Amino acid sequence: MSGPGHILVVDDERSIRRLLRLYLTEAGFTVTEAGDGRTALEQLRQGGIDLVLLDLMLPEMDGLTVTRHMRDIAQIPIIMVTARSDEAHRVTGLELGADDYVTKPFSPNEVVARVKAVLRRTREPGNPHRALSAGPVTLEPASREARRDGERVELTRLEFDLLAELAANPRVVYTRERLLEKVWGYQSGVGGKTVDVHVANLRRKLGTDIGIVAVRGVGYKLEPGTA
Repeated sequence: MSGPGHILVVDDERSIRRLLRLYLTEAGFTVTEAGDGRTALEQLRQGGIDLVLLDLMLPEMDGLTVTRHMRDIAQIPIIMVTARSDEAHRVTGLELGADDYVTKPFSPNEVVARVKAVLRRTREPGNPHRALSAGPVTLEPASREARRDGERVELTRLEFDLLAELAANPRVVYTRERLLEKVWGYQSGVGGKTVDVHVANLRRKLGTDIGIVAVRGVGYKLEPGTA
């Protein structure tokens, strides 16, 4: 692949697509544009896309529906673009497996920085060290597999990385900001709700007995043997 990556920008506002194309191209990325969800899905099916910048407010097919379909096509990073007041949609998007979000109005330079951070994190190969445990769940970093009672459980990249980080350092208390830095690859001013959503997803998929404990006013830790 030439350059740092191929980005699909999905937004129904042409001016926003052009602005993002300008900044991403200057940063060395290849950019493909789509003005609606159906076109975006067609572009994704053609392959070669490394990351999607997806506006949630799209005509005909909204961004959440597009996210669901994209997850059926390819497991590539998705950064949502949302209105600042659109918290419910952001949470739903994260639950569907989106990797990050930015809010309008946004700084184009911040978007480029987030794209680089997400790609840097997702391209890092799994470290082939020992298996990790989180209650009844076993994590295999080399194969990036999570198993409970011998059965494989599908986790998103961020869910796996978050649980692996906590499991690698049991009883260590992480602030939400520290988890954003370690797992998401940057220090973010968007708050800790992103972490909270992913913790909730892990508990829903794997059970509450995996040992993730909330430390009030601070963040999270993994406490072995804690339900």
